[in-house]
Amino acid sequence: MTIRLLIVSMVFLASRGFAVEKLDLAKLDKIAEATEAAIKRGDCPGAVVLVLRANEVIYRKAFGNRRLHPEIAPMTIDGIFDMASLTKPVATGTAIMLLHERGKIAFDDKIIKYWPEFGANGKDKITVEQLLTHTSGLLADNAAADYKMGREEAMKRIAALKLDNPPGEKFKYSDVGFITLGILVEKIAGETLDAFTRKNVFEPLGMKDSGYVPAKELQARAVPTAKAGDDWLQGKVHDPRADALGGVAGHAGLFSTADDMAIYAKMLLNGGKHAGKQFLSEKSVKEMTEPLTVPGGARSRAWDVDTSYSSPRGDLFGKRDGFGHTGFTGTSLWVDRPSDTAVIILTNRVHISEKVQVTGLRRQIATIVAEVVGKMPAPKSP
Repeated sequence: MTIRLLIVSMVFLASRGFAVEKLDLAKLDKIAEATEAAIKRGDCPGAVVLVLRANEVIYRKAFGNRRLHPEIAPMTIDGIFDMASLTKPVATGTAIMLLHERGKIAFDDKIIKYWPEFGANGKDKITVEQLLTHTSGLLADNAAADYKMGREEAMKRIAALKLDNPPGEKFKYSDVGFITLGILVEKIAGETLDAFTRKNVFEPLGMKDSGYVPAKELQARAVPTAKAGDDWLQGKVHDPRADALGGVAGHAGLFSTADDMAIYAKMLLNGGKHAGKQFLSEKSVKEMTEPLTVPGGARSRAWDVDTSYSSPRGDLFGKRDGFGHTGFTGTSLWVDRPSDTAVIILTNRVHISEKVQVTGLRRQIATIVAEVVGKMPAPKSP
């Protein structure tokens, strides 16, 4: 399979006038060794790993099982995963960029411009960019009980929150910040976040298996996460705050597949183009992904770049050459711009326990990929 992929990739690139690289794709077989070892250790029940390079999928494989309870079922390449915090950049961040591109919102806009009540308790100076970069001064999470009385009451309680520190002073990863951004999208667009992202992101990109609250026909392919009562969550969001908001929130709730995430990553690597059309402008892609210095590291507008959350970058990709994100359920995406590469790792680690981790697996796989593609520039048209 590996040799065949190499031949197909070389023929494809040569047919389009690219300088063909001699990538040793056989080295990517180490991904299987690393993933199978992680499964054996009990870090996750299974995984789907996809590597995109210069518009071509050079590695795509499912491992292990998608569920262990109440009965064992094998992982499939088309499994639909609860993406958890990958919702932040892929759904909410992209929605913000589209609204910005359309002149509906500016990065330096204060949140109170669209939501006046949010300014209580010193939050009146928080900007859109500070929410995108997690430098707003908001706490990481407010109490789950704040969401139990429905969306309107949840908004009131968010608006009444106090700051942990002055805006811009610290980097603190905040679910509340992206819940707020999701609310902004709805206020500005005049429709729900799931409706806006479906019509403006997932459908235009052909991400047919992506969105909030999977339809019944998709739930059979959904990869189960944790147990809730007597049942296992399958096609229902794992995050309790997103669940209380009907499965739709700015910080969590997105479901997707490895193939759909590859479509999204390819669009970013192609400067916003998809299927020959400009989905996001090159300027918007740059504004969304360029590294911005934050206290203690670097983030972009919606993505991680170089912080304590950067394990999916591995040990060899450049520290400020790419961007990515993780999801609590066990998902991750990392994009390395110089090598024109994206590494997608989808697991449902929480099906075993919230205590097990795939941090090491993410780092190991990205390092393996970088050994193959990361030391040379991607092929470019002459």
